[in-house]
Amino acid sequence: MKLHTKVIDELTVKPGEPAGLGSRATNETKIHWRHHSSKSSPRDLADRDLEAFKAELAAAQESLYASDTYAVLVILQALDAAGKDGTIKHVMSGVNPQGCDVVSFKTPSAEELDHDFLWRCERALPGRGRIGIFNRSYYEEVLVTRVHPEVLAHQRLPAGTAHGDELWAQRYADINTFEQHLQRNGTQIVKVYLHVSKDEQKKRLLSRLDDPTKYWKFSAADLAERKYFEDYEEAYEAAITATSTAWAPWYVVPADHKHAARALVGGILTHTIEQLDLKLPKVGDEGRAALKAARQTLLAD
Repeated sequence: MKLHTKVIDELTVKPGEPAGLGSRATNETKIHWRHHSSKSSPRDLADRDLEAFKAELAAAQESLYASDTYAVLVILQALDAAGKDGTIKHVMSGVNPQGCDVVSFKTPSAEELDHDFLWRCERALPGRGRIGIFNRSYYEEVLVTRVHPEVLAHQRLPAGTAHGDELWAQRYADINTFEQHLQRNGTQIVKVYLHVSKDEQKKRLLSRLDDPTKYWKFSAADLAERKYFEDYEEAYEAAITATSTAWAPWYVVPADHKHAARALVGGILTHTIEQLDLKLPKVGDEGRAALKAARQTLLAD
């Protein structure tokens, strides 16, 4: 099963155009994508579609691994409680874990602060044949640092470093150049922003306080950062607009309904890998002869 190209197109931020987060829905796409069933709820349909996408993704991963030519990097960005962890857990549950790596980026360490802002992510990039998932990424350096510019004081930037809009423009340019370099060398980048509403974020944070099994999920930092919800949306608007390119476009996925968001991410990822048109390696005459000899050896054992 495939996600319709019209849905892919709707979710894509066109290069050179505003992200338009304020006008994008957080609860559903304009184009219907779930397969109809009179006896199934929207959640059931989304779950069913996700299972189909997962099966496609598992097959696509096998071709990716066998060809050993391309890597796929999935960058997941979102506000707190938008569902990044759950999306990773459910969408990637069908792939071979030996060919997939998940890396979460939190507050930079002392070692990471001794390098440029791309370094810690660059060293975690997936190798050829593998899928890498970044739960947050170098984009934090144009999001958190923009909302909280005081963070820059800890980065020990050289004297004369640009500041304000000039600094963000420079970092956007660095990101675009970096991602184009990766794409040219075989890393296909899938950038997803899980677009959640402020009301839904509040609901999810409250659920962590109402359910003892979710207490561990709650962080006082999430509540503190919620005060900057609009500031983060403004930072995301600027960053996505500046860095959605032909070689690494952004996809804005409505995330108020977790099951629908997961299915859409699964469809986007499957679509991306299929565009690589990967084929399993062909075995030549010499190789087939070796396989035949191996078969005869095993049968004779």
